[in-house]
Amino acid sequence: MQLLVIIISVLLIAILALVAIVIVRTVTFKSKQITVKEKISYPIQADEAARRLAEAVRFKTVSNPDRSVMDYSAFRSLHEFLEKSYPLVHSKLEKKVINGSGLLFTWNGSDTGKKPVLLMAHQDVVPASNEHWKYPPFSGAIEEGYIWGRGTMDDKGSLLAILEALEFLLKAGYQPSRSIYLASGFDEEVGGHEGAGKIAEYLKGQGAQFEYILDEGMLITKGTTPGIAGWTALVGIAEKGFLSLELSTEQKGGHAAAPPPQTTVGILAAAIVKLQDNPFPIRMTEAASGLFKYLGPEMGMPMKMFFANMWLFGSLIKKRMSGTAQTAASFRTTTAPTMFSGSPQDNVLPMRATAVINFRILQGDTIQILTDRVTRLIADPRVKIAPLNNDFFEPSRVASTDSHSFDIVNRTIREVMGDALVTPTLVQGKTDTVYYIDMAECCYRFLPQRLPAMEISSLHGFNERISVNNYAEMINFYIRLLHNSCD
Repeated sequence: MQLLVIIISVLLIAILALVAIVIVRTVTFKSKQITVKEKISYPIQADEAARRLAEAVRFKTVSNPDRSVMDYSAFRSLHEFLEKSYPLVHSKLEKKVINGSGLLFTWNGSDTGKKPVLLMAHQDVVPASNEHWKYPPFSGAIEEGYIWGRGTMDDKGSLLAILEALEFLLKAGYQPSRSIYLASGFDEEVGGHEGAGKIAEYLKGQGAQFEYILDEGMLITKGTTPGIAGWTALVGIAEKGFLSLELSTEQKGGHAAAPPPQTTVGILAAAIVKLQDNPFPIRMTEAASGLFKYLGPEMGMPMKMFFANMWLFGSLIKKRMSGTAQTAASFRTTTAPTMFSGSPQDNVLPMRATAVINFRILQGDTIQILTDRVTRLIADPRVKIAPLNNDFFEPSRVASTDSHSFDIVNRTIREVMGDALVTPTLVQGKTDTVYYIDMAECCYRFLPQRLPAMEISSLHGFNERISVNNYAEMINFYIRLLHNSCD
């Protein structure tokens, strides 16, 4: 009896200690949001800037995997327009045209001891037809308080906002202490090899190293984070790796009236089922967990308690994060069968069948680990496994959130978009940053664009647009960013 009392007492003490730890950690789970005195805004001419973006949209700078069918005259026309619209940028900054359509601008700083910064934005856009658009995709219409058209968000809006900021600072007689680079590729939407790849190759040849790099990536969203009602500025501190594997198998052909136990299509279908039935496990990585550290303190109970005590509630959080495809993608290497081909005719057995599986690789996994796992799961010597092409990348390293560079980006967002909570996060897609990753310890992927959850489909979809007010915010963001970078 005495032993039972002792055991119960010990258990009660342990439970009370656990509860106390949870309470203390929750109470001390303080906000990481930077407090600023007032919102900063510069006297830009928003309507004129909007008209320039609208005109830039009208140049059909559509990229294509087959470079031979790209209309490079559209890029040349865009360059002529930019030269006319931003005369000080073109007369006072060094400009290089790389590989025909890539642009590189350099504004030399006064202090050569400081590392330069690199801003990036691409010129090309994805195709668009008039179908389903309220205003034609290349009309550059300014209606209902918005600038409409392909590229307003991805990524001409960013390119022109940076040029607007540079032109504004040059007119004001501003002299940066550190050098400022602007790199703009022309094939980001189809891999970036000829645009960003060649610009990065040139910069590496010059021995360039940057304080930080800022490219497109995440946005300012609302309605996408459970427990957060307002705007959230998502700053990408890393991006997942990218690999497409082609599965193929060959057999004797023949007539579909007398099929073998498994056709080539059946063999590949079985292989794909094995991959989909065995997804990569959910894992908490540094890049993904940063979101909880920054947004957790802003949430109500019990979410704040959960995120303050991830050591205890980690399994519960993982389970909740795997509830939807969008959130689960931030916590695992994803597997997506995307292409399948077999016979050209319904009554012919295919001699050869192929399938393509696209993987987005989480930090901690590698291309080799992934390929070995796929081979092990399929376990069928009839299925050949090979990279689809040379367009593959390992997961990027994670940029520090404790650095001066992150503080610059963080502070700028809070100063210009004061109502937005800032958080680091993981970028699930691929950006041109992959070509520059060795030139800076800190690479961030963020666009100062506001995009409610209900409008996310307009990215690469129809009715892509940006509000005139938000575009003015973007210009203010880049002006302030360059000031903060050079202070």
